Amino acid sequence: MTSKEKKEKKRHQVKSQFYYIFWGAATVSVVAGQIFVGSGFRRMSESFEKVLDSPIRLDLGIPRIHRWKDDGLYHPTDPPKPVNPSYKEDFDRRL
Repeated sequence: MTSKEKKEKKRHQVKSQFYYIFWGAATVSVVAGQIFVGSGFRRMSESFEKVLDSPIRLDLGIPRIHRWKDDGLYHPTDPPKPVNPSYKEDFDRRL
């Protein structure tokens, strides 16, 4: 090749400064999005593991052998408590 042919040769892929700014910003935004989504998945998996590690309690409606402690709350699986005789007499008298 002579020097004349080199001068006539066109330069290919001449890019402006905007091209590099655009693709640099696009790359940074994609990487930042991947980090954001990855941290979200990590937090979700940690909370999901907490749920799976906690005990699972099922209430099948079957009466249990043990009795609930008398904590003043009504538990539907407990049989009704016997009525005090003096209360029953007072109730009948008021009718």
